[in-house]
Amino acid sequence: MAITRTFEDLVAEAEAVSIDGWDFSWFEGRATEERPSWGYARAMGDRLARASAALDIQTGGGEVLGSAPKLPPLTAATEGWPPNVAKATALLHPRGAVVIASPEDAPLPFAAEAFDLVTSRHPVHTDWSEIARVLRPGGTYFSQQVGPANVFEVVEYFTGPQPEEVRNGRHPDRAAAAAEAAGLDVVDLRSERLRVEFYDIGAVVHFLRKVIWMVPGFTVDQYRPQLHALHEDIGTKGPFVAHSSRYLIEARKP
Repeated sequence: MAITRTFEDLVAEAEAVSIDGWDFSWFEGRATEERPSWGYARAMGDRLARASAALDIQTGGGEVLGSAPKLPPLTAATEGWPPNVAKATALLHPRGAVVIASPEDAPLPFAAEAFDLVTSRHPVHTDWSEIARVLRPGGTYFSQQVGPANVFEVVEYFTGPQPEEVRNGRHPDRAAAAAEAAGLDVVDLRSERLRVEFYDIGAVVHFLRKVIWMVPGFTVDQYRPQLHALHEDIGTKGPFVAHSSRYLIEARKP
């Protein structure tokens, strides 16, 4: 006979687990998310294998960059959150990559035309003028980004309906226009919405602790009534279903 775990037990476990890095393995068996059809990590790895100098922006704990089978002779990464800087350094230095602590909203700490490939997976902010500056002529920016109304079923469950300008704030068409305004040619732009399922309330709590911009200032104490009601819903109706939004953008410097 299966043992049903209590609300308090699931929440306490989710509050205790580390949220350092960009590793989502804790969700195994507790939440699922469809993956985009383009296979970003594999495609990034293919490009890294052909590059001579590459930069990964907002690398997190270095997990995606570190998954590449081959890194260019010169590989650098930036990261703004100190715990992730330490984690990325430990992971990437043995591969010969340098990790530089740099705030997300600061200019890139590199000379002009330093790289023939710049990558970024799920950047918080994309500074297109800085990317254009550090790319060599003919160089490429390759990025998977979070799109509009991302997992908004979760967001709006806790915060209520969001204005249309918030829901569409990360639209791929805006990114393409910004890239072109910075002097880059957009050579690929694709978007998908993907099914997400949360199987217990602990997964929801861990998600909101880890992805802190979803419900800013989230704490269990503040949202305990909503969390408890959602726990009951999952128990009676099944997984809480949401949809992530992703787009792929590739832009080249003439």
